[in-house]
Amino acid sequence: MKAAMRARDKARLQTIRLIQAEIKRIEVDERIEVDDARVLAVLDKMVKQRRDSAQQYSDAGRDELADQENYEIGVIQEFLPQQLSEDEIIALVDEAIAGVDAEGMQAMGPVMGVLKPKLQGRADMGRVSGLVKQRLQG
Repeated sequence: MKAAMRARDKARLQTIRLIQAEIKRIEVDERIEVDDARVLAVLDKMVKQRRDSAQQYSDAGRDELADQENYEIGVIQEFLPQQLSEDEIIALVDEAIAGVDAEGMQAMGPVMGVLKPKLQGRADMGRVSGLVKQRLQG
């Protein structure tokens, strides 16, 4: 935050303040101290919200607003762990499916339950869900 202030990077500073405000809101509303796992979940949710907004702005022809959302996604992702590659995600999905005894689509819930803690903040959970469905059906 201090670096953004010194550089007079208003857009980056605003995004960092949004992150801090969301974490503080959760601490106040739930009267808890937010741990690292919860911060990852919050940041992941913020990225997902901005992806949805950017898509809607692009569809509506509001490219300047879509660009702002994409910039915020980039800043937020700097605070997330390194994203996993497609091959790493597929390997974890296959491992989770092998670890769950259920067959077919009824295994979707248990498999996602195993994967979510491992992949939180490290992969797009929507994409992971699609991969799990694909593996369970085929």
